[in-house]
Amino acid sequence: MKSYLLLLFTICTFLLYSSAELDDNLTYVWPLPAKFSSGNNTLSVDPELSLVFDGKGGDSSIIKDGFGRYKKIIFKHSTKSYSVNKRLVFDIGVLKIVVLSDNEEVSLRLFDVWDCLGNGFWLQLGVDESYLLLVEKRNGQSIIGEAYIECTCGMGINSQVQLLITECKVTNVRSYFLDGYVFVLVMLIFLLLLLQANTVYGALRGLETFSQLCAFDYETKAVQIYRAPWYILDKPRFAYRGLLLDTSRHYLPIGVIKQIIESMSYAKLNVLHWHIIDEESFPLEVPSYPNLWKGSYTKWERYTVEDAYEIVDFAKMRGINVMAEIDVPGHAESWGTGYPDLWPSPSCREPLDVSKIFTFDVISGIMTDLRKIFPFGLFHLGGDEVNTGRIVLWNSNRNKVVVYVTDLVMPRHLMLKLLELYITCETMCENYLASKLSNVHQSNCRLLDHNMTTKEAYQYFVLRAQEIAISKGWTPVNWEETFNAFASNLNPRTIVHNWLGGGVCAKAVAKGFRCIFSNQGFWYLDHLDVPWYEVYKAEPLEGINDTSMQELVLGGEVCMWAETADTSVVQQTIWPRAAAAAERLWSNRETISSGNITLTALPRLHYFRCLLNRRGVQAAPVTNYYARQPPSGPGSCYEQ
Repeated sequence: MKSYLLLLFTICTFLLYSSAELDDNLTYVWPLPAKFSSGNNTLSVDPELSLVFDGKGGDSSIIKDGFGRYKKIIFKHSTKSYSVNKRLVFDIGVLKIVVLSDNEEVSLRLFDVWDCLGNGFWLQLGVDESYLLLVEKRNGQSIIGEAYIECTCGMGINSQVQLLITECKVTNVRSYFLDGYVFVLVMLIFLLLLLQANTVYGALRGLETFSQLCAFDYETKAVQIYRAPWYILDKPRFAYRGLLLDTSRHYLPIGVIKQIIESMSYAKLNVLHWHIIDEESFPLEVPSYPNLWKGSYTKWERYTVEDAYEIVDFAKMRGINVMAEIDVPGHAESWGTGYPDLWPSPSCREPLDVSKIFTFDVISGIMTDLRKIFPFGLFHLGGDEVNTGRIVLWNSNRNKVVVYVTDLVMPRHLMLKLLELYITCETMCENYLASKLSNVHQSNCRLLDHNMTTKEAYQYFVLRAQEIAISKGWTPVNWEETFNAFASNLNPRTIVHNWLGGGVCAKAVAKGFRCIFSNQGFWYLDHLDVPWYEVYKAEPLEGINDTSMQELVLGGEVCMWAETADTSVVQQTIWPRAAAAAERLWSNRETISSGNITLTALPRLHYFRCLLNRRGVQAAPVTNYYARQPPSGPGSCYEQ
C-alpha cells in the first residue's frame, strides 16, 4: 500500500511541475530563513566583489576563507575576462561583514563541557549562528549586504548602535521594522553600514544565504539578485543539526569526507557525527594502542592521526563540529584483531570483555588520544544492540574467575547448569583457570562480588565508559538502548540519542535528560524507501508540549549508515533528503509546517537539489521511488 501511494504521489508531482517554471511567490533559500522581507528589484553583482571587514572579529581567517569559497561559487561563470562585463555598471560591488567577537573560537556554553584544550576556545554546540543580511541599492552606489548577528528587539536603537552613531557622527539613520524586530541602517558617506553579527560562524551562515540569492543570468552573463531589497534576520531553531557518517562498513577517502562536509555547510548543518569504527573494521590510528588499526579492511583503508586533524580543521572552517564515536561494548569485534585479549574468547568476539581492566585501559587510551584531535564537547559512546545473550558469572570457589558463555543455543537454566558442572570439574578446567587467573587484575574483585546478570554487566560497562569520557572533559552521548535499559542509573549529563522509534525524546526529557532525534523510520538515509516528504515532516518535538522540556531536545541528526553505501553512491544517498531534515532543524516550525508542502516546499527542494548539482554535489532526484536512483528518463533538474 505504501509503495502504491508513493508511486501515485510521484505521478501527481510530475503532472503538477512538468513546466519546470519557478513560482515567484516562493523564496528559494534553503533552509528558509526565520524572518525576511523582499522587494521587486533586480540588482547586479560585480564579479570583482570586494570584502570589507568591520568589528572586532571581522578580520578572521575563517571569514576570509569563507568569502573566497563563496566568491568562487557565485562567480563560477562570470569572470572579469568577459569583455561584456567591462561595459556593465554593477549595483553591488562591496560585501561588508561585521563581527563583534574578536575570538573566532568563541563558545556559548549550553551545558557544562570543556571548551579549552590549551589552544583557545573552540567552536562548540550552542555557538551563536544568527545573522542579519541586508541587500539594497542606495543612491547609485554599492550597497553592503552584511552577514551579522543579534538584531535588537523592540522599537528602539540599542546601546551598541547608539555608540557607533555618536562616534561616527552619522548624518542619517534609517530603521526597518519586520515582525517586531528593528533593522538599523546607518548611512556613512556612500555606504550602508550594517551592525549585526556576534560570531564568525553566524557570518558563514549569512554568506551561504547571500550565495543562494545570487543567480547567473545567461543573457547578460552577469550575476543578479532578484526580488531586492532583501532584509533577512535569521537564526537556527535547534543548536544540533547533524549528519552521521559511517566509515567502518565502507571506508571513505579523506577527499570524499571533505566533500560531504562542504555540502553540509550548504544546508547549514553543523555537526558531523563520525562513526569511525565498528565491528567490521577499525580504520583509525590510535598512538597509545598502535595495533588497533590492524582491524582495518586493508592497510590502505585507514585514517592517520593527521587525517583526523585535517578533517576537524576543515570542518571548523565551515562552522561544523565533528563528534567522534566509539561504539561500546557491542559493535567492537574489530578491536580484537590487534588485541585479542579484548575478546571474551576466540569464539566469542563481542561485546568487549567486561571482566578485564585491560579493556577499560584501552578505552581510556583511545579517548585520551582522540581528545587531542576532537575538541567538540560531545563524545558518542554508542551502547546500542549489545548482545545480551552473553552472561557473566562468578564462582566463589574459583578465585573470582569470570566465564563468558552464550545462551543462544539452549535455555538459560541448562546453560547455567552446564557451566556449574564445568567449573567444578578440576580435571577439565585446571589449565583454563590457571591461564585466566594470570590475566585477571586484582581490581576485578570489586566488580565480581556477586553474580552479574546480563543487564548488570551491560550497565556496568556503559557507566564506566561514561565516567572515562567525563574525566576527559566530554559530555557522553549514548544510543537510546542505554536509556531504555537503566535510565535511573545513567549519568545525569547523558545525552540520549533516539533511533529505534518515536516517543523516546519525550520520555527522556521528562526524566531530565537531553535528547537528539534520529527516528530510523524517517531519518535513516540508508532506508531508501523513505520519501522526501516523510523526512521533511518528521518533528523532533513531537509529543513534547512543555517549553522547558522542549529546550532539552538539542536537535536532530540524519544517519548515513554505510552497509550498502560507499564512495560511488554516498552523496546521492545523503542528498537531497538530508536537506529536508536540515530545514526542519533550522527553520521555524510553524512556517514550514503550514500549507501544502507539495506546493510550498517541494519546488524549493527541487531548486536546492539543482543548486547542489551545480556546486558539484551528486544529489539524486527528489521524487525518486527509491533514493539515490538515477532519473527514469529525460527531463529538467527542476522537476525530477
